[in-house]
Amino acid sequence: MSPDPHPVKLFIGMLSQDAALFDQLKDELMKIFGPVDMESPVWNWEHTDYYSKEMGTGLKRQFVFFKDLTDPGMISDIKLKTIEFEKQFKNEISGRRINLDPGYLDSAKIVLVSTKDFSHRIYLGNGIYGEVTLIYSGKNYQILPFTYPDFRTSEYLDVFREAREKYKQQIK
Repeated sequence: MSPDPHPVKLFIGMLSQDAALFDQLKDELMKIFGPVDMESPVWNWEHTDYYSKEMGTGLKRQFVFFKDLTDPGMISDIKLKTIEFEKQFKNEISGRRINLDPGYLDSAKIVLVSTKDFSHRIYLGNGIYGEVTLIYSGKNYQILPFTYPDFRTSEYLDVFREAREKYKQQIK
């Protein structure tokens, strides 16, 4: 029997036209995942038009990082819970008003989860797939061929480096 995996730092990326939803959802998420110990700035999100048909244009992005470390094996259940939250916030065309993307980081990587399969994703169960989006090597995050454009920006990398340092202090 192998040892339990080391705990990881959970984060959730929020995407919406209405940045006020970020605070509202953050309060709901904290009831489940515990206190937030770090937040990114709210950024304009203009990296793709993938969500524009469903959610409109002028989208904003923010990440929240949770203080309580979690078991990485719980990430598919966490994704299913965030999907439930998304369904509570429908727009006039029955699309989502907010997109919630959970992931986690440890000292070596950032992992994102999705309901969509692709060549670089592995099946985690319950219709959820995981992918290593960035790896940490050589004192910085390394971009992979399939890393999303927004995760390649210096703003995101700076925030995730800060979160990684916070995580390293927590596991000492």
